[in-house]
Amino acid sequence: MTTHTTPATEAAPREPAAAKKPGRDRYFDLLRALALFRVVLYHLTGWAWLPLVFPSMGVMFALAGNLMARSLKRPAVQVIRGRMRRLLPPLWLLGVVGVTAMVLQGWGPDEDGHPGWWLLHLTFWIVPLSDPPYAEGLPGVHGFIGENWAADLAGPLWYIRAYLWYVLLSPVLLKALRALPALTILSPIALAVAFEEVWITLPGDRIPSALTDFSTFGACWILGMAHQEGILRRLPRYIVPSVAPVIALAGLWYALHHDFGTGNDLDSMPLAQALWSFGTVFLLLHLSPSWTEWPRRLRPFAGTITLLNSRAVTIYLWHNTCILIAATLWDQLWGFPLLEQNVPGLLESVWPVLILVWLLIGCCVLTFGWAEDLAAKQRPRLWPTKEPRARVRGGRRRSVPGS
Repeated sequence: MTTHTTPATEAAPREPAAAKKPGRDRYFDLLRALALFRVVLYHLTGWAWLPLVFPSMGVMFALAGNLMARSLKRPAVQVIRGRMRRLLPPLWLLGVVGVTAMVLQGWGPDEDGHPGWWLLHLTFWIVPLSDPPYAEGLPGVHGFIGENWAADLAGPLWYIRAYLWYVLLSPVLLKALRALPALTILSPIALAVAFEEVWITLPGDRIPSALTDFSTFGACWILGMAHQEGILRRLPRYIVPSVAPVIALAGLWYALHHDFGTGNDLDSMPLAQALWSFGTVFLLLHLSPSWTEWPRRLRPFAGTITLLNSRAVTIYLWHNTCILIAATLWDQLWGFPLLEQNVPGLLESVWPVLILVWLLIGCCVLTFGWAEDLAAKQRPRLWPTKEPRARVRGGRRRSVPGS
């Protein structure tokens, strides 16, 4: 088994999103749950067409941008501090487990050429303004986890770093969005074009990687903010269905003309990813039905979707490691001649491994998920399939909105 280490018319204007009562949008919860499932499936299979079916990272950044814009009705410093508080404890827990295991396998200060650099870079496990370091080429544990496991563990951390920078930049982005909506939304794509055409070159790796992530998914984050601000709803109804598919197809055309396929998919093509994600997210936000209650057909899945949303950070941080462990365990079955001779198709199938992956993710939710509750100042819960109960402040009951 191989794993891969993701409108209203002028006559009848709609009420802006900002005027809506605060609360969970079930449509957004569904999108986030689908995005997480697709990320896990893609990192297990490496199927190049999956990001085309559903651009998970663009969707996740757009939903986060929407929530950030809603939160910025409060003082910016307070909002940024709250977002960092909710984001960082699950990362610290991953670091305690992962970095400790790396050190026990021999990773240490000499790995960066100078002890001071190693210790300095370790601070990115505390506040990931840049990619946290990890040990490359570590041996695995036979029959349990494959070699170079640290690279799989650290793989999702680019998302945490990018998310943190978006949070820090959001007050400025929101002001720019209100002043110059179209220019602000399109500026990350313009930056992606500049990088693709090599009009901009920067030395090193850390700053270029951060700017590349902004140019790839920044427009999605800003689209989410624009949706919350009601800017998208002020567009004539025909604009988004007319423009968004053209932008997405431009990204697809670019990908197909640059050897799109397994090993060279959208993740390897920032400009194509930016265009495809932007166009798709634009459509999804345009269609947004803003469910305050679950539609009847989705009610049987409400608990599962709530669980995925309540533990989104934990699932994202640990899923790569779960995939590597599941694939390593499943590969041991090839050592049984009876299975190898009679059911080779089953041993080669990804679906049993996917089930095993989600069982391991469930174990991570039980073991590490409580950190998300503590970060949100909620009572720790092992398996949160229901919304947290309202809490009382100053004699008034207040619900605790999810992130």
